[in-house]
Parts: sequence; C-alpha cells; structure tokens
Amino acid sequence: MSANFFVVLPLVLLVALLVWRIWFYEKKVDLKSFTQKWRDILNKKVSFYADLSPRDKLRFEEEILYFFDDVTITGVKIKISDTDRLLVASSAVIPLFGFPELRYRNINEVLLYEGSFNEDNQTQGKGRNILGKVGSGNMNRLMILSLPALHAGFANENSKSNVGIHEFVHLIDMADGAVDGIPESFMQKQYVAPWLKLMHQEIDNIRERDSDINPYGATSQVEFLSVASEYFFNKPDIFQRKHPELYDVMKKMYRYSS
Repeated sequence: MSANFFVVLPLVLLVALLVWRIWFYEKKVDLKSFTQKWRDILNKKVSFYADLSPRDKLRFEEEILYFFDDVTITGVKIKISDTDRLLVASSAVIPLFGFPELRYRNINEVLLYEGSFNEDNQTQGKGRNILGKVGSGNMNRLMILSLPALHAGFANENSKSNVGIHEFVHLIDMADGAVDGIPESFMQKQYVAPWLKLMHQEIDNIRERDSDINPYGATSQVEFLSVASEYFFNKPDIFQRKHPELYDVMKKMYRYSS
C-alpha cells in the first residue's frame, strides 16, 4: 500500500465529515409548539404547504421548527412578525422538502431589510437594486432578504419569482464546496449530464428571447439554478407545460412529488 494512500484517506474523510456537518443534523423538536395560528398563516400564504397531505403538512411544520431552532431571523430597523418568520422558513424548507434527512448547516442568520439594498448592504443611496443576497467573507453564514420582496414571492399567484427560495437554493449549491449551478451534494450523478445539457439549451433560449424564464438566469449556471428553481416551485404546472424536459430532470433532482 503506497504512502499516498495514507495522505489521501484523511483528506477524503475530512471532506465526508464536512459534508455531513453541512447537511445531516438530527435532533428532536416539539410539534406541540407549532400553533394553529401558524398553520392558518401557512395555509393562506404558502401554496406549497396548502397543497400537501395532512401527513406531509406535519413534516413541513417539523422542518419549520428545525429551522427556527437553528437560524436566527432578524429585522434590521424593522419589527418582524410571525408571518415574516414563517415565510423565511418556508423558503428554506421548500427546496429541501424531498430530502427529509437533510438540514442547512451553512447559515446562522437571516437579516430582513425594509426594502432593496446595494452591494454595500445599504438601503440608502445609489445602486439599491438587490432583493436577496447570501453573504461571504466577513458575512459568511448570513443571508439578507428584502422583506417586501420576500412577501411578493408568496403573494402573487401568477409570479414565477421567489427571492427566498432563490437564495436558499444558492446555499444548497454551495453545500458541495463548489458554487457552480450543480447541487452535487444531493443530485444523483445520472442527472448531472442531462441537467447541464438542458440548462445550457435554455440559457441560449433566454439569450435569444425565446424563453419565459427570468433573463437573469442567463447570466451564469449559478443563477440559472436558482431562477429555474423559483419558477419550478412557484408555478410547477406552468413550468411543466412550457419546459417538460427541464421539469422532469428538476423533479428527479429535488425528489419532488406533484
């Protein structure tokens, strides 16, 4: 056995440990703490939850409690409500709902701003066109969301956009250590090639103005994953009708049952 084996093996184990720490986290939550008021809010505001079976609704509620226990949600110079907190948590739960064994382990706090902000995270001055952002550097493990944009993603029945889902999909993409639009931390290998093929076909269609997917998705593979995921979860019926092949791959990728 070569000496290189004893060098490589610890590195492999370290990577496996880091992935485990990012995703797998088992603990108990008390579903009795989930109030009927919260259920009423979810039934009214979150169509994904409203369409679930009673059994799956309980699991969705459990995931909400997991999220509340792990992640702080803070209003920046604004007072936030139960509805605000539930919409943030729902944004996190929806894209991982097909993976009951997984939890986010790469975020500590979500900041809610009163409106859009700029690259310096300021709500005043020029360049205030950002609605959501996942932090890096000294803002690692932090997410910033515009509160009005968060609500708009759930309020408009015809909207294909959801800034909360968009940003949490970025976190999913980051979990494998490479921000590349390929969520390999849970994506089965047989779907990677079809996903890349269809993604680049659709990016070309967007650039040729022959697609109803948000043009922002054509800026990179990273943004395409998040933009397509917003559409997939917000308007699955329309997405399936207009993008059947892409829908089929994403349905398998997210273990989504419609």
